[in-house]
Amino acid sequence: MAPFNPPNAVLSGLKERPEALLAQGDKLYVGTATGSLFIYEYNELSENVSTLVDYKKGLSRRSIDQLGYIKDVNSLVSLSETILTLYPLPNFAPPTPLTRAKGALTFAVHSSVHNLDPSGAQGGANTSRAGPIPTMVTQLIVGCRRKVVIYTWKDGEAQEIKEAILPHSPRVAVFLDSDNVCFAYSPTEYALFSISKLMTLDVTTPIPANTSMGAFSGLTGYMTLGLGARAKPGLVRLSDTEALIVKDNQGFIIGTDGRQTKPATIDWPSPPDEVAFVNPYIFSILPPGTVPVPESGGASLPSGSAPAAPQSSLIPSPVVQVISSLTMQPVQTLPFPPTSSASSAATCTIRLLTSSPAAKAPLFLVATPSDRTVATSEGSSIWQIQMRSWGDQIDELVQRCLYSDALSLLDTLDKAVLSDKDQRRTLIRALHAVSQFRLGKFDDAINSFIELDLNPAKVVALYPERIAGRLSVPPDDWIPLFGGPANQQSLTPKNDDAMSTKSQNDSNESKEKLLEQSASPAMAVKASVRRGAAFVALLSSSKDKDDDTMSISGKKKVKQVDDFSRSVDALWRYLTDRRPKVAGALAAVHIAPAQSHQWPFLSETSTEELFALPNIPLPLLTPEQLVRFAQIVDTALFKSYLVTQPALLGALCRLANWCEVSEVEEELRAREKFAELIYLYNGKKMHAKALNLLQQLSEKETDMRDKLDPSISYLRKLGPEYINQVFESSRWIFEADHHMAFEIFTSDDVELPRTQVTDYLEKIDPTISTRYIEYLIDEKAEESPGFHDRLAELYLNMTLSARKRGDEVKELEVYSKLLRFIDTTDHYRPDRLYGLLSENLYEARAVLLGRMGKHEHALELYVYKLKNYAKAEEYCKRIYNPNGVTRSVFLTLLRLYLRPTDKAAPNLLQPALDLISRHSPRLDSVETLQLLPPLVTARDVRPFLQEALRAPIFDSHVIRDIHKARNEQVARKLMLLESRRVRVTDSRICPQCHKRLGSSVIAVHAPRGEVTHYQCRDAFSRRLVDPMRR
Repeated sequence: MAPFNPPNAVLSGLKERPEALLAQGDKLYVGTATGSLFIYEYNELSENVSTLVDYKKGLSRRSIDQLGYIKDVNSLVSLSETILTLYPLPNFAPPTPLTRAKGALTFAVHSSVHNLDPSGAQGGANTSRAGPIPTMVTQLIVGCRRKVVIYTWKDGEAQEIKEAILPHSPRVAVFLDSDNVCFAYSPTEYALFSISKLMTLDVTTPIPANTSMGAFSGLTGYMTLGLGARAKPGLVRLSDTEALIVKDNQGFIIGTDGRQTKPATIDWPSPPDEVAFVNPYIFSILPPGTVPVPESGGASLPSGSAPAAPQSSLIPSPVVQVISSLTMQPVQTLPFPPTSSASSAATCTIRLLTSSPAAKAPLFLVATPSDRTVATSEGSSIWQIQMRSWGDQIDELVQRCLYSDALSLLDTLDKAVLSDKDQRRTLIRALHAVSQFRLGKFDDAINSFIELDLNPAKVVALYPERIAGRLSVPPDDWIPLFGGPANQQSLTPKNDDAMSTKSQNDSNESKEKLLEQSASPAMAVKASVRRGAAFVALLSSSKDKDDDTMSISGKKKVKQVDDFSRSVDALWRYLTDRRPKVAGALAAVHIAPAQSHQWPFLSETSTEELFALPNIPLPLLTPEQLVRFAQIVDTALFKSYLVTQPALLGALCRLANWCEVSEVEEELRAREKFAELIYLYNGKKMHAKALNLLQQLSEKETDMRDKLDPSISYLRKLGPEYINQVFESSRWIFEADHHMAFEIFTSDDVELPRTQVTDYLEKIDPTISTRYIEYLIDEKAEESPGFHDRLAELYLNMTLSARKRGDEVKELEVYSKLLRFIDTTDHYRPDRLYGLLSENLYEARAVLLGRMGKHEHALELYVYKLKNYAKAEEYCKRIYNPNGVTRSVFLTLLRLYLRPTDKAAPNLLQPALDLISRHSPRLDSVETLQLLPPLVTARDVRPFLQEALRAPIFDSHVIRDIHKARNEQVARKLMLLESRRVRVTDSRICPQCHKRLGSSVIAVHAPRGEVTHYQCRDAFSRRLVDPMRR
């Protein structure tokens, strides 16, 4: 991947030698060796636009070594002649030398917002009640000879200057955050400085594994004593908690504790001249003849730890190498000057890598011709390296299957610079999970699928057809299925493991070439120093490679046997996670698995529509989409059980589910899982298929009970909505055994429409229909007149049919049932049935006439037609009510005996006399005597006469007269008592107190009528009772 566009020159022909660059906003400040300052205006969106807007000649007497900008005071910071000066913008006047920072070697600027306590701010009590106040704090730290000076501004106001003594003189300084600063004393010595504590902490790094010129880096000061300027230390800030330090040809990432934060290191072919950082990429300038020629485009090969290579395969010009801080691997190589041929001679030197503080800002560098004559005539040029858009970078990583790198890059971005960050993250995580699945990391892949709420149809599509069915997709189409690019560069994903293996192999090849070929003169010293170490590393690497190869091959043999089972286990975990959640979402919209038959089957939906279902949380799906999810999940779970764990099918089939029957029924038949298939049919309301299967299975049974019981049990559970199916599937059972088949309609679990069942059974056999109605009346307490009428009609029809056939036994049996039924129940309509009876069914007619209240006609049939006097008498006894309309029923029967209405009737005097003798209390004596013929003697009716004389009517008259006489006597006595009077005069004296009564209240005493005062009544009454007191 090439994250940056090819470099373009924004400024050329600069005759004065640039020594310092500063990119601030749309301005580019260039400090020269003569102390002048050029100010250019440039446009990031344009390639060759830079306009000189100001020129400050002789800003300082000597070379400008470093430039900076302090936003709080809007001033430019310039380091020249070890003196730091502030130049207010835009006039650069008046300059302010920072005199406390004498002997300055380097500086760094950091601005941040702090929520400061308002109690220390100006404003008195009013501000103290407010919360923390956001304050812009800018810090300028100046590294001087063996000390550091710290300048601070808060919202543009200068604060107290701090100083601290250092053990060494810092040559480079970078802020990590507002409190921690990293110093570089030399190319190998680094330290962390705490501003709050004014203390330093030495940085510790592991000893490099390989031996190189870096082993002699401690002698740098002596070896370069007469060879020019000392090497510049490599130090750059990566984030608020990390910085990159360069030791020899290795880069280490350290944290605020001075220790390495990542085990991986950056390995350059040679020590870089300079480093810079544009999040998340690290730039480094490498000397000519040290970097291999890239295979294609701007992407470079991983360089590994052994940089040597044949001269013909190295870039002969200085190179800007771009390394990802996320993977610590090179991602782009930019030779200078940019040419189409990699073998062109080195013609320039590059330096002053300068980045802008803005995000995704371009990086600038200075290129100066190596030839002094050319440099004098043409001057130096400033190049700009512009980053490609984030979207393009991520798309390219996805195109190359580098999903981990793409996710790491996304994590560094803010949503403000990439609006569709969340959507991209979801897509790339899904593709990364597919990549993991392809590599056998099934659990990791399934975890991602669950977290992302992916469409289960796509997850199931990763499995072979025996599990996924028609949803199965070939591995080559997995990435496009999950939204990835269709034209992948390689079918094998370039994951981190694959990339590291490739890097190791390439490194080994370069080591072999190191041993086989001689190095170029320019690399002779380095090659000779590293030859022994490289050989040892090569042997060790080759051995490790062989061991790894054997291990991988051994694992592959196990995977061929075990991978499928592991993948299915992971699928179970996915499906069992999705299943209750989908069920819960369906329950929220009042949809249950028992309603699965009411929704279109999964087979009616195309795979394109299923794959197009959205990847969103379940509560956001429509009911139709939730049903599709449930069908996919249950069908896949069912098929996975069928393939690997058939014993678990029964429990799943017995529960309500959303499984697609068409996907599994053939497999179940082939495996003879008939019980599970019947459960599945039943759950999907496919009762016809289930009953047909039961009928087929019954053909294998010889015992009638074993043959019919399964079908009968199944039919007994079907409700009224499947009445037609019950009728259709029960016919063959009736043909086999109608007694067992009758059990279908006597279920306690469901209630079928009784009328329809009766009609159906009558068509098969009226006897079964009568049995069913008898069951309804006796067991279900059916009281509907319709069923009672129907049962009576069935009895009648069956009686007449038996009579026609001459089957007397059957006729007698059914006729007895008819008589017992119409005589014991009151829920039928006798008038309707009477109209259906034939003339010769006298007893039935008699019963019905009695039900209709026509008792005389009923008795006529008993007496004249049936000549059954006992039944006639029983009939009278059954309906007799002394206080009702039937109190004279016995008299009616006697009248029929003695006054026959049928001229052909025989002499019935004897039955009449028997009736009189047995039921004389129920007969009216006068009327009975009037009915008797004259020739009947008193002897014949002697018991009747004796009973009549002892009739209660005589006693009633006597008692009535006695009561009447007594009442009259009492009334006369009362009248006599009420006629008595007492006369009170003025001279009458109270017999108790012997005082005159006068007009006082008096009391009259019975029985003689004494009169006393009212208050004397009690005492006088006691005298009357007690003779001794008189």
